[in-house]
Amino acid sequence: MPTYIYRFSRDLRLDDHAGLAAAASEGEVLPVLVVDRACEARLARSPRRAAFYCAAVAALDAGLRERGSKLIVRRGPAGPTLRNLARASGASGVAWSASYDGAGSHADARLQSDLEEAGLQALIAHDAPAIPPEETADASGADGGGYRAFVPYLAVWRECRPNTYELPLLLRFAASELQSEHLPIPAEFGAGDRASEIDPTAATAQMERFLETDALQYALAANVPADDRTSHLSAHLSFGTIAARTVVRATLDRIADPFLLVEERSSLKLFLRALAQRDFFLQLGWFHPLTDDAPLQEKMRGFAFARKHAGLDAWRSGRTGYPLVDAGIRQLHATGWMHPHVRAVAASFLCFDLGVDWRIGRDEWDGYLIEDDLALATGNWQWIAGVGADMAQYPRIYNPERQRRRYDPDGTYVKTWVHELAHVPAPSRRSIAGQIELPLFTTAEYPQPVVDHEVEAGAFLTRYRTHLAK
Repeated sequence: MPTYIYRFSRDLRLDDHAGLAAAASEGEVLPVLVVDRACEARLARSPRRAAFYCAAVAALDAGLRERGSKLIVRRGPAGPTLRNLARASGASGVAWSASYDGAGSHADARLQSDLEEAGLQALIAHDAPAIPPEETADASGADGGGYRAFVPYLAVWRECRPNTYELPLLLRFAASELQSEHLPIPAEFGAGDRASEIDPTAATAQMERFLETDALQYALAANVPADDRTSHLSAHLSFGTIAARTVVRATLDRIADPFLLVEERSSLKLFLRALAQRDFFLQLGWFHPLTDDAPLQEKMRGFAFARKHAGLDAWRSGRTGYPLVDAGIRQLHATGWMHPHVRAVAASFLCFDLGVDWRIGRDEWDGYLIEDDLALATGNWQWIAGVGADMAQYPRIYNPERQRRRYDPDGTYVKTWVHELAHVPAPSRRSIAGQIELPLFTTAEYPQPVVDHEVEAGAFLTRYRTHLAK
């Protein structure tokens, strides 16, 4: 039986795996991991990310060994490395999972060309999204451009059922005498001996627990940062330790439970909508790879966001004087994760209160997040900044104090992360002039606001409207 290489990257599991199934349809599978410079650079950006990745790779190798195989690890450029492995193993081709950010898509295209010029087959599978981009694009009626607006995309996405790629009965791993380099460890990416703070093998159990209990209150938890009962599956999904297809199918099955209350079913549908939005941003990256660094909205490509601001370092360090923003930044620094609603508020503050370029915020957070998905980060930041797929007439500017009063009224979340305010009463009133009454929520250690939100948000909207009128 012929041998076919499967190159693992950010799809570090064996079950419900579209790429692995594609390789298995061509022959016995030789499982390979290539750590190239792009991979090294991404992991070196965040120590927690590097630790999570290394733990996931170790778990993948353990799973392969249980099946009588092992992971063949190589370090070096992907093209020459995979050609050499194919030559040494007699493999007829290489399969791998598609990337959705611009740089990753270009690297995929170069690798495919490199392998095919060497006489090898190259198969690229859609594994990261629950529904492949082409499947929803076929319904758009557009000329291969996918969807640029979420609402019509969601309507089509809801009609699609994710495929299942369980381990095929005929899946065989190739017997090989090839020696492997050592498994990656956090220290080689500058992460010291840091251990992973999330068990990458626990993704399925974590999903099942979430859908059984916390997902039934997701509508509340998605907005209330102190009620930390969101799924926390972002890192697992970005490294493929669980398939988005698996999560979508399990959520649909849970929604079908006839004993659920109306509110519980609504919460599950809201979580499903979040998974659809993840797929939406992936298909945007797939069809519009240049949006890594250019706004999706052509009309906004000439809009001048600032590259510097006197309050930028305060935003970076969580000392803006706006407690909800600062709590989110500090949670990110401490854990590698930030509550999803607080992400929106903190990103809005950077883009609109400070007027700073969304790319600066995206790249800043990339140094702390465990999750590793540039296409999703770009899509979300452009959405918040009003230059991407959000079709609203004007950007949605969050008032950070109004958001705190509404979603963290007793200061539970703020006090957890902003230690200077742990014993200070939370403010709940506004002055007659409409300015934020922050003195009740300040101490000698906690800074005054770096900007006046009402003034800066108004000034930004004036510039935005002027730009659109040109």
